[in-house]
Amino acid sequence: MYRILSAAVIGLFCSTFGLSSELVVAVSTEPPSLDPTTHAAAAIDLLLHHNLYENLVQVDAQGRLHGQLAASWESSEDGLVYTFHLREGIRFHDGTPCDAAAVRASFLRLMDPATGVPHPEYFQAIAEIEVVDELTVRFRLVAPNPAFLSILALADAVVTPTTGDLATEPVGTGPFAFASWRPGDRLILVRNPDYYLPGVPRLERVVFRFIPDPAAQLAALRAGDVDLVVDVAPEIATILAETPAFRVVSGPMNLVQILSINTAREPFSDLRVRQALAYAVDRAEVIRLVSYGYGTPLGSHIPTATPYYADMTWVYPYDPARARELLAEAGHPNGLDISLTLPENYRFHVRTGEVIAAQLSRVGIRARIELVDWPTWLERVFAQADYDLTVIGHPWRLDPAPMLTVYGPERPDYYFRRGWNDPELDRLLSLGESILDEGARKAIYTVCQYLIARDAVNVFLQDPHRILAMRAGVAGVEVYPLYVLDLRNAAKR
Repeated sequence: MYRILSAAVIGLFCSTFGLSSELVVAVSTEPPSLDPTTHAAAAIDLLLHHNLYENLVQVDAQGRLHGQLAASWESSEDGLVYTFHLREGIRFHDGTPCDAAAVRASFLRLMDPATGVPHPEYFQAIAEIEVVDELTVRFRLVAPNPAFLSILALADAVVTPTTGDLATEPVGTGPFAFASWRPGDRLILVRNPDYYLPGVPRLERVVFRFIPDPAAQLAALRAGDVDLVVDVAPEIATILAETPAFRVVSGPMNLVQILSINTAREPFSDLRVRQALAYAVDRAEVIRLVSYGYGTPLGSHIPTATPYYADMTWVYPYDPARARELLAEAGHPNGLDISLTLPENYRFHVRTGEVIAAQLSRVGIRARIELVDWPTWLERVFAQADYDLTVIGHPWRLDPAPMLTVYGPERPDYYFRRGWNDPELDRLLSLGESILDEGARKAIYTVCQYLIARDAVNVFLQDPHRILAMRAGVAGVEVYPLYVLDLRNAAKR
């Protein structure tokens, strides 16, 4: 009865004040699962993190951490104990309470190897989780971890029930609850009438439509079939930005776009070949032809809009002559024939790959482009490391420790580094994960970025700008430093 009454009241409010109760959003990539804790696909985070799933702490559009399920918290002076005080009355969408016991159970699930989380290293610092009382939960760490709060704000650490199948029937505490998923077509979320923040959300329903083709996205936006397009193609954004009926919002995506190299496969285990690839890529041309200026060149695995970024673009500037010399030194005077596997659903990465293939051809590297669907890319490239080169983006993890951990000793099986290792980098990454002094951490991660760039583990391309194109009546949507589309304050007239 309460849910029916709430819907009726909101509908009356929207009608009275000229607001629409439904927002239709076009996205290019459909998530392969709806559980961000067991699947690495960023598309899950984009649609559901902040909207359906929540954390003990979350990050705002300015990158600041604030309490979410936790009203407050404190930590011990030695950095080993964090005590969180939960908000009262929070319930999961299935009606069960989200109390201290539920939070503990949720994290024990994440720490259980049988769960199969994509990044188990994120939770290795947790030694013990204690239920102090119904609304107080205490985490004890193995060692001080300056990235601990940042990790708790990631989609990997959302708080969920421990029963049910989150992959197909997601349950969280967020402002929107799961309604339906029609694979290949749309995902629908509805307002959570029991949400603990008053007046949130402002919408009654959100419909995510899966439209991979940019031209079809534009046509749907102009026809009024969709209200908002996420990650709109930059060439389309330049057109819409000058049209009064539409509004374009953009900002650094805090995404590291890379030309990923399979270091475990010949000839890419040879540093000279990887260096040749780095010298052969012209970042400025990629940004001009693919991003239409909506991007910033980068030379490391940390995005440019973060305080830890150190400019490493100078390590391998565009130098095709040097690339040809290195190939000859490595025993390939006539060049190479390689494959470039690209995820066809990410048109942005496909176009980047096409430009890079042309650049590589100038130095004698003949790249055969192979387009694969997203599930195939995740299985073959990410899980099995069955590829030569690929183009993909890695979202910022709020702190350099979880961002760079894939280069460290915890992840020797990671898809782009199975054939590469640097003991000095391992030592520095371990030090950066434990030292609390901020200035020292910045110095450590500057050196880490240099070591990674020097060994050309990947070719770092750009921090592309997130571009949201929407009808003029859409409000309350911002660009976040995470790969999320937070719609709790979104409204439409």
